[in-house]
Order: sequence, then structure tokens, then C-alpha cells
Amino acid sequence: MVFAVPFPCEMRTAIIAITRNGAQLGKRLRENLAGSCLHVSSRYAGQAGNDRETFAPADLRELISGLWSRVDGFVLIMATGIVVRMIAPLLESKDTDPAVVVMDDAGKFAISLVSGHLGGGNELAERCAFSSGARAVITTATDANELPSFDMLAKEQGWVIDDLSQVKLLNTLLLDGEEIAVLDYGGRTRAWFHGRCRLSFHDSIAKAGESRAKGILVVSNRHIPPRSRPENLLILRPRNLVLGIGCNRGTPREEIEAFVTMHLRRLLLSPKSVCCIATARAKSDEAGLAGYAGQLGVPLKCFESSELNGVDVPSPPSRHALDAIGARGVAEPAAILASDGGRLLLKKVKSENVTLAVAEIRDKNA
Repeated sequence: MVFAVPFPCEMRTAIIAITRNGAQLGKRLRENLAGSCLHVSSRYAGQAGNDRETFAPADLRELISGLWSRVDGFVLIMATGIVVRMIAPLLESKDTDPAVVVMDDAGKFAISLVSGHLGGGNELAERCAFSSGARAVITTATDANELPSFDMLAKEQGWVIDDLSQVKLLNTLLLDGEEIAVLDYGGRTRAWFHGRCRLSFHDSIAKAGESRAKGILVVSNRHIPPRSRPENLLILRPRNLVLGIGCNRGTPREEIEAFVTMHLRRLLLSPKSVCCIATARAKSDEAGLAGYAGQLGVPLKCFESSELNGVDVPSPPSRHALDAIGARGVAEPAAILASDGGRLLLKKVKSENVTLAVAEIRDKNA
């Protein structure tokens, strides 16, 4: 049986209303938006039903600030000017800021204001519009022109954007009708764009660079040294690497991180493509492993010794692992199990306290 840290499956949304009509609208939205919570001004608590939180009118700014890092999105039923003044000091980056949708208290418009693509603001605005009969207002240029975008491609596929600043460049090239050279062995970019926009597809970075394209997209888990990157390059990282790790009891996070980083660099693999760390169930309480998984922002998947022993691996059995937890090995079988039978890119390597194997999840579309 596999044990893993679960990810939330629904958007955590804070609905905030400051008027009578807004409280009534907020009640309807809360009933239709899964994962939402409703906050209304104490003046209009009676208009919002029983499933709501109240706040003093003077505490609106403090409420938004306190919720900012705790939710995935906001639906703020109030004037856009109020919202802009409230959230301006909180904004950091469009890949980390929550989605912000503004609605008027008459329920006529649902405006995607912040984090429309990566944060899901455009989708949230559409959901609000569907639930209330409002009109969704979407102003991101690619959506307004009914074009796909590279940040939405990354979001839909679960890929990591290597350098967010490059997204704007390539999206602008899409809007301008310029050619973009693509290297994507999995073929998901071709399927996503489905013949729209001027994309040319290549089988190597060198050939993409030799084209006359104004921009280059590479979808890869490979590390590309900064000095080798052209200025017009966007790299999207598929989350398809599994780190199989075993360690001695009490091994600190820093030691695990240093050992893994050294070998990923040697293999020219990007840590941004790591999707999980896999280990034995007996190691599920290792603070160093849990800390390293948290640092990478990935789950720690743990397998029983009987599951590990059921996997054929290239390395001979480990006497140490057998004596300690009854498993013939940890790093290689855990990596193979967590990658659903993926290919080992790195067979087991050992330091004094850490064992590591790296597997790549097969792209079923490739």
C-alpha cells in the first residue's frame, strides 16, 4: 500500500461582501462554488444565511491581508477601486498571487483582475458568472483574441515554468503572428495548439535554434546551462522525475539535498522536474526526507517492504536494508513503483548516509 501526502482537489476561495445585495449574492456563490467560504460585513449578516463568517466593516483590509496566503482565490463583491487599493501592497508575482475576481453587488459582471492564467482567475470568473448569471470579463490578451497561451499550456499539463519572464515574450510573439520553434518529444504542445498559431516542430534544440523562428519553446527535464540559452527561449518542465531515496536514521535534510543535487547536476537533470520522492514506509517519519520533499514542494510517497521486494531492480540486495526494514532495497524499487514502472535514469548510488535512484515517468503520448 502506498502512503502519500494528498494535494487539495478543489480551489479554496474566499468570498467577501460588504453590502446588503453583496451578502445575498455571496450566499448564492458559496452554495455553488465548492471549497468556498463566505465573509460578510457584520451589518448584513442576516442576509447571508448561517454558513458565513462576519467581520467589522473597519477590518476589511486586515481580513483580506490575513487570508491572502491561505486561499487560492478571492471573489470580492465590491467596487474595483476598493479592491485595487486593498490588494496593491500584497501583490508579489503572478505565479504565486491568488486569483482575484471582482463582482459588482448587482451581480452584472465578474471581472478577472489578478492571476487570470496561472492562478485560475479567468476560470473562477467564468464559474462565478455561470453561478450568478453575471457576465465574465476576461482581459488577458490571448483569451480576448481566442488564442492559447504558454502559461495556460503549462498549467493544464502540470508543467513548471522555468523562467516566468519568458512567458510574456513568447505570448507576445503568438499575438503578433510570429513563428515559434518547438522541441517537445511528448507531443503535448502540438495537441494543445491544434494547428493554431505559427509553430514549427523540431527534434533537437540545435535545429530549433537554426530556424528563423522569433521564439523557441523547449519542453524538457534536461538542464540547459544559462550560457547556452538564447534570449528568446522558454523552458517548460514536465514533472516526470521520481527520486527514490533511502537514508540512515536521522540524516539531515541538508545532507540529502547536497547528495541529490550533485547527481542531478551530473545527469543534467532539472530539480524542477521532480514530481515526488519515493521511499520505504519505515522512513515515513524521517524529518530530513520530509523536509527535503517540502523544500521541493512535492509529496513523499512511502511503500511497504513487501511492495519494494516485489520489484526487479538491477542492483544486488542490500544487507543493511534487509536487516533494518526487511527490504532488499529502497531507492531503486521505490523509484520504479512511484514512476509506475518508469525507466531508471540513475541506478542506485550511495554516500555514507544516503542512497539515491532516479526514474523517469513514461509519457504515454510520446
